[in-house]
Amino acid sequence: MSKNIVQMNNSFIQNEHQRRRYLMKERQKRNRFMGWVLILMILLFILPTYNLAQSYNQLLQRRQQLTELKEQYQTLSDEKDKESAFAAKLKDEDYVAKYARAKYYYSKKREAIYTIPDLLPR
Repeated sequence: MSKNIVQMNNSFIQNEHQRRRYLMKERQKRNRFMGWVLILMILLFILPTYNLAQSYNQLLQRRQQLTELKEQYQTLSDEKDKESAFAAKLKDEDYVAKYARAKYYYSKKREAIYTIPDLLPR
């Protein structure tokens, strides 16, 4: 026994098909609109994210530069302290004479100078 299915083609069925096509087109339009909104939102979030990452990299570079400058400051401060201590020592006449004799090989009359490496006063 074979059953043949016949679709009715009356005005109600035609109206239902037309309504479904209309709803399908409306759904496609809504989905297309939501797709564009989603793309726009993604683009709006990409730019601040990029700027945030760039600012973070600059912050890291500045922190590294700050530590380097602090180290350089400490080194220069130590050198300044050494030089000021050396300048204070140079105010002493005996030290200046000893330093001039050792560094520049100055000597008194009939005095022989023998150089010893790394024995320069400082």
